[in-house]
Amino acid sequence: MRTFRRERPLRCILAILAVFLLILYLRDLSTEDSAYVVEEDVMRAPMQPERVPPPPPVKIIGQHKFMDDGLLEVNPEGIHPVYELIRRAEDAWKDKLRRASTTFPEAVTEYRRRYKRDPPKGFDDWWRYVQKHNVQLPDEYDQIHADLEPFWGIEPKDLLAIRSELEAKVDSYTIGKTADSQVGVVNTSFTPGKHDQLIVRSVNVIDLLSDVEEYLPPFRAVFSPHDGPNRLSDYFVEDAARQAAAKQTYIRRKDFPKITPKGWKSACAPGSPGRDESINLDGDPPPKTTKKTFIHDHNLAMNPCLHPRHFWLHGQFLSYGKGPTPERDMVPEFSDCSSTIHHNIHIPTPYGWVEDISPRSDDPPWDDKVDERLMWRGSSTGISHNSRTRWHNSHRITLMRVANDLKGTMGILAPWKNAREAVGEPIEVRKARVNPGVMDVAFAGDPIMCEGETCKELQKMFPWRRRQSVQESGDYKYVIDVDGNGWSGRFKRLITSNALVFKATIYPEWYMDRIAPWVHYVPIQLDLSDLHDAVIFFRGDASGAGAHEDLARKIAIAGRTWSKTFWRRQDMVAYFFRLLLEYARLMSEDREGMSYKGDGEFL
Repeated sequence: MRTFRRERPLRCILAILAVFLLILYLRDLSTEDSAYVVEEDVMRAPMQPERVPPPPPVKIIGQHKFMDDGLLEVNPEGIHPVYELIRRAEDAWKDKLRRASTTFPEAVTEYRRRYKRDPPKGFDDWWRYVQKHNVQLPDEYDQIHADLEPFWGIEPKDLLAIRSELEAKVDSYTIGKTADSQVGVVNTSFTPGKHDQLIVRSVNVIDLLSDVEEYLPPFRAVFSPHDGPNRLSDYFVEDAARQAAAKQTYIRRKDFPKITPKGWKSACAPGSPGRDESINLDGDPPPKTTKKTFIHDHNLAMNPCLHPRHFWLHGQFLSYGKGPTPERDMVPEFSDCSSTIHHNIHIPTPYGWVEDISPRSDDPPWDDKVDERLMWRGSSTGISHNSRTRWHNSHRITLMRVANDLKGTMGILAPWKNAREAVGEPIEVRKARVNPGVMDVAFAGDPIMCEGETCKELQKMFPWRRRQSVQESGDYKYVIDVDGNGWSGRFKRLITSNALVFKATIYPEWYMDRIAPWVHYVPIQLDLSDLHDAVIFFRGDASGAGAHEDLARKIAIAGRTWSKTFWRRQDMVAYFFRLLLEYARLMSEDREGMSYKGDGEFL
């Protein structure tokens, strides 16, 4: 019994100790579980954004050089130039839209500010047409002023005499109206047997003018039926006329300076690159700069007096060797296109115009287009290909060669550099790796405008494929537009197709004041030296690396929107309406009486 009594307290103590230890264990276990649960709750809680410092301001190490000839010279220490060209173009376009006149008094005031004279009689009728048909940018008709201004310096009687002589020259047709008649063809002068072929374009011109013929004053206007311009200017004759116009005086026809026949160089100003006496138009072209360049002003970049290499790179010039004799007079002839060294008067040509249908079944949206190569199909036009002509460097031949060459390398600006870092020096890439993956450029059909062995030579030199349907061409995201025998009549269709259009030309067209390169299309130099850089910037290399497809899509869509807003039938009519009001006044012996004298308060 004593033993039992002595063990009982010990057992109790051990039991109590065991319970105490169990409690400690359970508490520790509970603490561990709580810690785990808390940690799990923290992990499952929404993550708070880290405080990221704002990006540093864009630091451009070097600036590109914007030159007076319309080209940008690339500085490797600047950003990729396409970023800057797009930004500048968008800002300028927005500013042009913002400044547009919205009332008739504003339009009259802006006209007088720009041109230092009253608008033509009928300007109020023209404004009503513009308002009724929602014609955009009612102030942007500087091309009309540029075309007609030298004629303001010529005595009206002399102008009428020059026009009368022109009506008898082959080939031409004259459109006009009297106070009692409708607009129609009033005279033709064609090579025998060519009447039906050459009168065709007059039909669409008359159709356009029929919309406003009741508001047009009597006029007679002589038109060229050919694709290209034919009135080469003599610099000193045109300059004398412009100086007289600026002084609001006349120069008589008999007092014009005697022409200085130098072929194409006749149209270039003394001291200009195109007038350089060391340039031999029968010899080799002047050397091209080795620096990368892009277009920042498309009008200036088309001018062969600023870029004399154009004389060796386009059928317009190559077809005539040194060039024709310049005109002894300023000849008021209308044509579908003109160059900066001709004085043909631009018309809003309806040739190649397509109706704006939305959506167009042949032109899928950008994101539905499946082919990401640059596409061109066309005929071998632009120059006669034979042993007597210098066709090897003509504009369409140059395109075929540049896009299909597999030999050697080319330097390309890195497209993957962002807008905050220097673009660097060009990277050398193999043409055999780039051209097949990036370009789909071929002649279509069979050789034309060629003779015998030269036709066979063309077939061996370049790829020839069947003609594409409009629907097939609509599958391409990227297309290029180049001149033919004259200006390209396909631009309207291309820019309406939801594709990004690259355009190389020497012909400023009637709408140039009303469109923005780098906003609605991509301008390309005549020698195509910037073509690969521009294409690869937007679509990337052959594998797509470095692509800026968002910018390509933006310009493609903007181009179609522009076409549907600024290049409607009504826009062509508005241009023609205003052009003929100006022309009728110009040809009047009482120009003052053919001017609008109101203050703009007619509504």
